[in-house]
Amino acid sequence: MSRGPLLAFDFDHTIAELNTDVEVQKLHPDGKIPETSEIFGLYSTSGWTDFMREVFKLLHSHDVKKKDILTLMAGIDFAPGMEELIRKSVANHNAKIIIISDSNSVFIEHILEVKGIRHLVDVVYTNPAEWRGELLHIEPYHHQEHCDLSSVNLCKGTILEDYIKSQDVEFSFIGYVGDGRNDFCPALRLKEGDMMFVREGYSLQKHIPKLKEERNLEIRSEVHYWNSGAEILDLIEKKSKNND
Repeated sequence: MSRGPLLAFDFDHTIAELNTDVEVQKLHPDGKIPETSEIFGLYSTSGWTDFMREVFKLLHSHDVKKKDILTLMAGIDFAPGMEELIRKSVANHNAKIIIISDSNSVFIEHILEVKGIRHLVDVVYTNPAEWRGELLHIEPYHHQEHCDLSSVNLCKGTILEDYIKSQDVEFSFIGYVGDGRNDFCPALRLKEGDMMFVREGYSLQKHIPKLKEERNLEIRSEVHYWNSGAEILDLIEKKSKNND
C-alpha cells in the first residue's frame, strides 16, 4: 500500500464527545467541585494539570473509587462518526494515527481499549497518570516556556513536529483534528497541502480569526470545519485520490 497520511487528533471534544476532566468532577458528592472548596479556581493560578491532581485527591477523600472513575470513562461516547473515521483511515488509506491531548494517559488508554481501537493508534501523547491504590495521580507531560500559545505542560505543536521528525517515512499529507485553543499551535506547524480540521462551534473556531487579527498568525494549510467524523473522512478520501 502507498504511503498514507499522518492524522493527529486532540481527544476531549474531538475523539470523545465530552471533556473527560470535566466529567470526572461530577463524581464529587455535590455533582461538581464546590465553589467553597479550597481547590476551586486553582487552575487559574497553578494550571490545569495541578488543578486536576487536586481534583483526584478530593475525589479520593470522598471515597470515589478507581472502578467509579473507570466506569464513568468507559461510558463516554465518541463524537459522531469518529470511530469510523479512525478505523477507515487506517484500513483504507494507510493512515498513521496519533493523539495529542491535555487529558491523561489513564483516561485515554482506558477509553480506547473499551472502544476496541487502541491498536489503531500509534502513540498517545498526554499527561502521564497512574493509580496509587484508589488514588489517580497525574503529572505534566513536560514543562515548556518557549510557546505562549500553549499551556506550560503541553505544547502540541512541538510534540507534532518531534513525532514527524522521528518517522522514517514522508507522509502523503498531515491532518490535524481539534476543537480548542491549544490546537492552534499545531495548526501553525502545518504546511500547504496539509489539512486542519476545526470542530464547528467550539473555541478554536473563534480563536483563529482573533489571532490573525491580533498577532498576524495564519494557518497555511487547508482549513475545514466539521461536525462529524464522516465529513472529515470524506475530505481525506478526496485528498488521497488526488494524491494517487
